[in-house]
Amino acid sequence: MSRRQKILLAGGVALAGVAAWFAYPGVLAFGPPCPLHSMTGWYCPGCGSTRALHQLVHAHWLAAYRLNPLLVTALPVIGLMLARRQPISAKRGWIVAWLVVVVAFAVLRNLPWYPFNLLAPQP
Repeated sequence: MSRRQKILLAGGVALAGVAAWFAYPGVLAFGPPCPLHSMTGWYCPGCGSTRALHQLVHAHWLAAYRLNPLLVTALPVIGLMLARRQPISAKRGWIVAWLVVVVAFAVLRNLPWYPFNLLAPQP
């Protein structure tokens, strides 16, 4: 990754952090609603992510985890991958594994039974 790309990435992360700090998505109309949830009532893997990021920048870890556990669990891994000095090579096996995890999370968070109902965004 070039120096320019690193600066742009850091600036984008900082800008997203400032936006997540000041704009509370549960109260303000911050971004469009999830189309899948609007049409079907089902939660997609990303539902609750904006509110979870808002909670993370305010250091409310448990509240963020209750909103989207997959995002909160994946962020440290994504951060480590971006911090590596070597280029990130996406091997087919890792991509398939990640897709399986995301699809399984999407299915499980829509099941109405305990403990799966805990995966849905909690208020």
